[in-house]
Amino acid sequence: MAGARSALWSLTMTAVLVGLGLAVIAVSAVVAHLTVGLPIAVPISVALVGCLAFAVGLRLLHRGWWLTLLSVLPALFVLVGTVQLAPESVLRERGVAQQVTITDVQTVGKRHEFVLQGDTGRLDEPLVYRGSSPGYRVGQRLTVLVDPRGEVELADAQDVDPAGKRGMLVLGAAGWTLLALVGGWRGHVSRARGRAATAPPVVF
Repeated sequence: MAGARSALWSLTMTAVLVGLGLAVIAVSAVVAHLTVGLPIAVPISVALVGCLAFAVGLRLLHRGWWLTLLSVLPALFVLVGTVQLAPESVLRERGVAQQVTITDVQTVGKRHEFVLQGDTGRLDEPLVYRGSSPGYRVGQRLTVLVDPRGEVELADAQDVDPAGKRGMLVLGAAGWTLLALVGGWRGHVSRARGRAATAPPVVF
């Protein structure tokens, strides 16, 4: 009976953890969409808190650190997917495509601001790239998507891929689900062994 109760408890906690992971993804995605136009720190903070909550739950379920460390990879998919899906979806839905030419660039550290010239004049908003190798050059022609409401930064049309971000969320959810199942099983086995080791000897 004790073993059956333990198995049921492990199964229930595993299901709860899987549900938590899916809830984190759903809530983070909704918050990201609702806060479009606000500082990006808002959806990032919500997603980070959710990822941390899942990691803590997995640690309690499995009683080991290695699965918790492995959960970092799907957490990155969840974080990037939820934060970038909202603005890219906005640009895909209502963004206006414009053919532009890069006429100048201003660099501060790893932040590159490319000045854009369209068919009707210079764009008020630059193309921003954060990193060491932007891959753009002065004189280059490209297509950008501009949010007519000005809530989302313009972006290179080739980089706007909401479907890819949804795929990242699916990978993150699949990874968390797999780790929760493994953690639930190994945690159950570990607790069963602990009970067997502490059980009183049978006297005949």
